Amino acid sequence: MSRSRPDRDYEELHGDADFLADYGEDMGRTLNLDTWLPEHALDKVMSRFRLEIAQAVRTEDKLRSIIRAEVLPQIGGLTGAPREAGVYVAEPAQLEAIYQGLLFSGRVEAVNGSFSSYESVPLGITQIGIAIVGYAGTQGTFSQRLFRKEVAEKHNNLLQDVLDCIQRRQDNSSSARRAPYSRLARRGIRAFAERSALVDKARAEWRIGQGNPFSYDMLTGSGYQRLLDASLDVLRRLVLQHKKFVFVSPILDGRGLLTLGSSLLPGEYAVIETMAEFGDQVIERWQYDLDNGQLVTDFLEECSPEVLTGVFRTSPQAPPRLFFAHREHVHVAARIAIADSMLRRERGYPMLLDMAEMTCRSAFGEDGFLGLVQDAYSQVGAGLQFFNDSRSRR
Repeated sequence: MSRSRPDRDYEELHGDADFLADYGEDMGRTLNLDTWLPEHALDKVMSRFRLEIAQAVRTEDKLRSIIRAEVLPQIGGLTGAPREAGVYVAEPAQLEAIYQGLLFSGRVEAVNGSFSSYESVPLGITQIGIAIVGYAGTQGTFSQRLFRKEVAEKHNNLLQDVLDCIQRRQDNSSSARRAPYSRLARRGIRAFAERSALVDKARAEWRIGQGNPFSYDMLTGSGYQRLLDASLDVLRRLVLQHKKFVFVSPILDGRGLLTLGSSLLPGEYAVIETMAEFGDQVIERWQYDLDNGQLVTDFLEECSPEVLTGVFRTSPQAPPRLFFAHREHVHVAARIAIADSMLRRERGYPMLLDMAEMTCRSAFGEDGFLGLVQDAYSQVGAGLQFFNDSRSRR
């Protein structure tokens, strides 16, 4: 029996040129396993690593010199740049004032979160944990556990309920977008919980969060109306009422801005732009319905001009970091981020955020969570028949 090949949409298959530009190698060569090195050829692997890294470092050094001489001095005069845009230095006396007056006196708290999930055929459990920490011994932890199940306790038509259950499970297995409490939703709930804890649970004058305050998962609601409504409410209160916050990105996202940041000297920071362009990208990428599109547009028009994006650097060994702060307090916010990050110069990332993450791991670690689930299955006599020992790859 012959099978017809599906029509191929060549308009969507345009990534080969991008792959060649990014990796300097044709996709066809990458897919040819005869060009791959065997496991024991470590000398060739290391030789390739040294060659590629040396070339990248030389290129980056040249780029950094040009950016420092030609681009950084012009940041404040770029079209559309906020009036605060420019390159600044966090002076030692200013950092000492941050240490004594804010950080070590307990007037700064950081929030970080984590989630762990367990999936089995009859039941899925997601644990989301949030930790708040400060240097004055302040610490708080909160957790929420979500249970996914498809079978109701009472049945009017048992056979139809069972068939519906089988179909739902099959659909949810084959479509991550349709799965309840999907990874997207879990990320959105965690991002909301972190910001809600910053606004409503933290007590310090200054609050530190991780990532972009306008999380993409929150601005889209991850597809959930109530999450979108709650997210816009908490972000409005953060931006328009609290204002004294700084968010620092833990990942090397926004490579264009990080390239500018790599030209900064230790202790320098650059204020670059508002969140308006990011907001435009969210509206363009997510397919909102008319009402929700207007809700998010109104929020972004009101709040995105009030939040500024910048980049700072704490040492020659650490990468630059993106930060986000309210424009009324952007300079104090940058100094708080730099001062706390200088406590671990090799990492260049706020110590309080790392402490909050470690607190989460200690209180809500994945091993402990899975142990609780396994113990509960054993206590109800289910043994290991539903226990899924293979952990999902993230």
